[in-house]
Amino acid sequence: MNANQSKKKKTSPWSWIPSLYFAEGIPYTVVMVVSVVMYKMLGISNTDIALYTSLLYLPWVLKPLWSPIVDNLKTKRWWILVMQFVLGILFACIALTIPTSNFFRISIAFLWLMAFTSATHDIAADGFYMIGLNEGDQALFNGIRSAFYRVAMLMGQGVFVILVSVLINASGLDKVSLEVSAVNDGAGIIPVEMQNLEQERPGDMYLIYAPEKLDIPLKRVATVYADSLIAAARAWNIAQGQPDPNAAQIAKDKARKEKNKAVRPKHFENWLRTSFGVEDPVVTDYAGNLGIVYFSLSRPPEADKVVIVTFGQDKGDKSIKLVEGTRFEFTTENWNKPVMAVIQLDKKLQTPSQAFFDAESGNVRMAWTVLFFCLSGMFFIFWLAHRLTLPKVEVDRVERSALQAVKDFFSTFGSFFKKDGIGLAIVFLLLFRLGESQLVKLSAPFMLDTREMGGLGLTAGQYGLTYGTIGILFLTLGGILGGMAVAKHGLKKWIWWFAIMINVPDAVYIFLSYAQPSSLWVIIPSVAFETFGYGFGFTAYMMFMIYISRGEYKTSHYAICTAFMALGMMIPGMMSGWLQEIIGYQHFFIWVVIATIPGFILLKFLKIDPEFGRKIKEAD
Repeated sequence: MNANQSKKKKTSPWSWIPSLYFAEGIPYTVVMVVSVVMYKMLGISNTDIALYTSLLYLPWVLKPLWSPIVDNLKTKRWWILVMQFVLGILFACIALTIPTSNFFRISIAFLWLMAFTSATHDIAADGFYMIGLNEGDQALFNGIRSAFYRVAMLMGQGVFVILVSVLINASGLDKVSLEVSAVNDGAGIIPVEMQNLEQERPGDMYLIYAPEKLDIPLKRVATVYADSLIAAARAWNIAQGQPDPNAAQIAKDKARKEKNKAVRPKHFENWLRTSFGVEDPVVTDYAGNLGIVYFSLSRPPEADKVVIVTFGQDKGDKSIKLVEGTRFEFTTENWNKPVMAVIQLDKKLQTPSQAFFDAESGNVRMAWTVLFFCLSGMFFIFWLAHRLTLPKVEVDRVERSALQAVKDFFSTFGSFFKKDGIGLAIVFLLLFRLGESQLVKLSAPFMLDTREMGGLGLTAGQYGLTYGTIGILFLTLGGILGGMAVAKHGLKKWIWWFAIMINVPDAVYIFLSYAQPSSLWVIIPSVAFETFGYGFGFTAYMMFMIYISRGEYKTSHYAICTAFMALGMMIPGMMSGWLQEIIGYQHFFIWVVIATIPGFILLKFLKIDPEFGRKIKEAD
């Protein structure tokens, strides 16, 4: 046993693998997942969210271009520590941009910098992992590192979002719950004296609403009357200083016409809308009856402050729908100008029923600002901790000329593409997660979107709790069991089961989109099943990348593999928001399941050493 081997044994992998891969997963989660939730809560459209956040995959696609630099300059331990320090600075920069008026553009720019920094950190961390462990230990700890990486991802969807929800609730007004009933008798729409809502009232600020309970008679009204009332309510809200909910789409349509060209094939888009788009209700001479709820504040907010109120169905009969007034913004200029929310019964509803609607508010931007400052502090702590725990397993680098460095760069790339079966392996990396690449971009918007928009209408806290508790537990369990399975029997024996477990559970979203359950007792088990399957199945994907990367330049080759993995996530993800807004959540999730088929087909042709990944017991 040489000195280097003796030195390696002094440091247990448990002292650095969990924290290193948790730290690796946090910035990726923020860039690719948490940003989606943040932009959704700040009113950005699904199309823009999916397009711009999917483009953030690009640094992970391009990272092989500078992976040889990480491989050959300094040590991977040095790169890990420097990147963690830089990430701490970038988190603070994003926190400072959120309150600004151009927060979307500025924050996207800083997220780009964070993505490049995080991708570099990934190169160094993955290379450090493969240098610090032998092949058997790599298989054994693969489930551990995968689990902690995924824990970081679900921390973003769970604990981070819960923290934001708590901060929003602490900074906002008390939640208002409104019972809406469809009743057999009544006088129809009863106008509320709006001047009663406009008076300033002493004490703490709170949301004023009327009526306190809304009863809508079960009778049909003329379609022209219903449409005109909805249009009048929207016009009234705009006149009261509320933003036009259709302004962004109108501007996009106008810009597209001015360019006189389509960014996407218009014939294909029209075919999608015609064949799979959400069907407009059949226009008849009659429609369901309507009711109106008015909102205003008890007193003006502080100067330059905006109170955002979201209104939507919490639970109850889906035949009672909110058709106008899902989001209101109150300032010192319009706090006392009542706004309208219009609720309509389905014209087919004939029996008494009820539903419950909630109005919530809070300082959303402040909550996200606090979160990013917390993340900044977290990464400075990681930087300090890993200076102490990361073992020094690498030998000193020999200084080389610039010409030799360039030669090594091209040699590293060339050797990867000369590997046996590399073409099929690349196609597999691109297509194995074709369904998941689209699902991951729309799962959060689906959970947070109102039931009227086809979503589940979860609050930020409910969404965070669902993914941050049960989701973490089951995904971690799946990752650990996957690693143990590979270590005992090898990757080849389990590859089909891994593929089944990572893809088939996506079908739970079809159920959720059609049933739209309001009970977390239904939603949480569905999410648990999907996350367990993903944790178990993703083990195969990571081990296959290690399998391809074996050889002299394993760090750079692994970076190239992860680049193809990112490319396979980026391109489908970019189009997912556009596709979902055309065909709706229900048809979109059906398409996600169909998109898993190519991955199964490719498994038939993969050639994997049956012994790869098995933990071989060595003699003492």
